[in-house]
Amino acid sequence: MDESRLGITDASKALHEDLLKRECTTPKDTLFGDDVFDTACRNVRDKNEARIILDFARLLAPSPESLAAFGAPGDLDILGESVNEGWNNSIPITSPRPQPDFAIGFRRSVFSDDQLRKIQPLLGDISSLSYFRATYYMFFPFLTCEVKYGATGLDLADRQNAHSMTLAVRGIVELFKLGKREKELHRELQTFSISHDHRTVRLYGYYPVFDGPKTTIHRHQIHTFDITALNGKEKWTTYKFTVAVYYYSLTLLQRIRFLVDDLPPDFALELSQQSEPQLSEPSELSQQLDNQVLAEIPNSQSSQHGLQQITPDTSTREKPAFAKKKKKKKA
Repeated sequence: MDESRLGITDASKALHEDLLKRECTTPKDTLFGDDVFDTACRNVRDKNEARIILDFARLLAPSPESLAAFGAPGDLDILGESVNEGWNNSIPITSPRPQPDFAIGFRRSVFSDDQLRKIQPLLGDISSLSYFRATYYMFFPFLTCEVKYGATGLDLADRQNAHSMTLAVRGIVELFKLGKREKELHRELQTFSISHDHRTVRLYGYYPVFDGPKTTIHRHQIHTFDITALNGKEKWTTYKFTVAVYYYSLTLLQRIRFLVDDLPPDFALELSQQSEPQLSEPSELSQQLDNQVLAEIPNSQSSQHGLQQITPDTSTREKPAFAKKKKKKKA
């Protein structure tokens, strides 16, 4: 996945610069403490993905649920998270379906009863596929994190994040299409991802580009750095960026709520009566992804260095909401 030739808007450039500059309180007495940081980095060097997650993952991408539990200001308790959980409720564009190491989206409870009733036909039941859900409890995911070992592993993490965020941006686009307001999203950053190993971090943002009836989704590189460089000068950069994204997501949620409120009461009925729902087909988006890399299984040499996939290659077979039922032939 590449940057669009047009790039992102000036407003989105200002947004990601602001996200990188925001300050927040960082935790005390951790492995990122000045007195133990060098030792901690040596301890995870040459270790596998699971060990990196155990020691470093939450110091780079903190849990919003934990932040809320410890009294962080704002409404972070409306955010839901998943850990190594398959996106079984998202309409796939390729196989295997995403299963990020860490993902953040909105809880069902962020929507009012009236809003849920309005979009219920597009959600289906707990086992249905939808553009708007990743799991049965997570709506509109906006951040994913993939952890790997080494430079080759980071490239795979980038591909996995690109896959997840393609589905995430698509969900936002499809909702705005229902309100005929998708052009408001043109070249604007919507979602974010983090790829990291034991020392290198890559931060990305994702955005749609509209060219007539065609929609493509692109990735913008925000920042790449080494947390061990310059005596750990940027060791807390990812943590602060992630917290800033959590608070930015409240603005995204407000836009989503307003759009749902503005949808006509009978829009779902009209959509269901069409011969085919007027929603994007996955084929064009899947062409933007390299299936070979997404489904890559590391060879024996890379596995020796801990590059084995924690995420299994599985896919889902449930039918999407509004799926047409086959008619039985008359005898």
